[in-house]
Amino acid sequence: MLVLPHGGSVSGNPVRRADEFAELAASAGAQVLARVAARVADPNPRYYIGTGKAEEVREAAAAVDANVILVDHILSPVQERNLEKLLDLRVVDRAGLILDIFAQRARSHEGKLEVELAQLKHLATRLVRGWTHLDSQRGGAIGNRGPGETQLETDRRLLGERVKLLTRRLEKVQTQRTQQRRARLRNTVPRVALVGYTNAGKSTLFNAITQGDVYAADQLFATLDPTVRQLEGLTCGPAVLADTVGFVRDLPHDLVAAFRATLAEARDADLLLHVSDAADDEREHLQQVVDEVLEEIGAGDVPQLRVMNKVDLTEGLPRLDRDAEGKVHRVWLSAASGQGLDLLRDALGELLAGHDRIRATVCLPLAFGRLHARLWAQGLITAERVEDDGWYLDLQTPRQVLVQLASHLGGAEAVWLREVAGPEPEPADDEYEVLPLT
Repeated sequence: MLVLPHGGSVSGNPVRRADEFAELAASAGAQVLARVAARVADPNPRYYIGTGKAEEVREAAAAVDANVILVDHILSPVQERNLEKLLDLRVVDRAGLILDIFAQRARSHEGKLEVELAQLKHLATRLVRGWTHLDSQRGGAIGNRGPGETQLETDRRLLGERVKLLTRRLEKVQTQRTQQRRARLRNTVPRVALVGYTNAGKSTLFNAITQGDVYAADQLFATLDPTVRQLEGLTCGPAVLADTVGFVRDLPHDLVAAFRATLAEARDADLLLHVSDAADDEREHLQQVVDEVLEEIGAGDVPQLRVMNKVDLTEGLPRLDRDAEGKVHRVWLSAASGQGLDLLRDALGELLAGHDRIRATVCLPLAFGRLHARLWAQGLITAERVEDDGWYLDLQTPRQVLVQLASHLGGAEAVWLREVAGPEPEPADDEYEVLPLT
């Protein structure tokens, strides 16, 4: 059974928000038997809703034989406990419901650790519920009897120990992920991250543009764990695209803090693809919700490209929108049908070209086999030929990579044969300028 407050402290369209909360309940596996709307201008410190409305909820729950009450608001531990005593039913607020969905959907080791840690922190303030009958004291031999630990104190201690253990494990996993992310930073390959309100079509777009296999479904929080793929075929050269968890209004702060490693893909990106549902009348408000979460995780200053998805559900056509300076700032497309994906690739190539990527041919001595393999692994080599004096590599890479390459080779006899800025045609052989790489 759903309790749906509206007005006062609740943002967004009440009808849309109520439908979204019903979708959250369905995503958690609950069957909605009844809804009770409550206007909350001044939250009641005891029940959040008024006493009369709480009695109405109890009667409605008894009429449909409900066994759990879901409240579309973040309740304080006292409000949650008081409602449970009054209704004699389990009460779950919005934060608890979202945490339950995340617990069901997390698949990676890191994701499971993050969810469990957030759940334990949420539970820590609610342990007093249901343990009053176990407040007995521990005994012992004569002379050793003392106050001991109550059951509540024991659970708090065990919970604290579990939180410390999970924190240590998560720090280890996050260190590994940070090292992987730093490796991509060293590669200087542009990094792009998909962000947006949940169910906006991010995973569908990710699969369409990378030929990936990320799970996508018409449900809230269909995917949680971050997925990173190489993005090929751009005019600026290869890039890295990361799919992140969808955002939702009133996302629990503990969950945002716990998923800092996952959301770091957005914070460390060079460009954010902010995906929105073009057919959603409330899309501007939802975009604001996403921007607020990005600010909270420290990604508010990362450049964004607005991607208006599901254009096939509107009367519009795929197109690019440019600002007054002629810069692309919005792309209209349909990830499901593939309409406009070529426009998105063009926009990405244009926006990421500012990373000073150039084409060059480098002669790499045969002794540098490991470096040769690393350049291939980074996707920087477009062609090569082998001569007696080394590999002649055609590179499409940021200029910084060539600077690092020169520094790495030191005094080696490597020669930078030619450099062509941007996508211009390559010069004829007699136009090559021979420059010392070192």
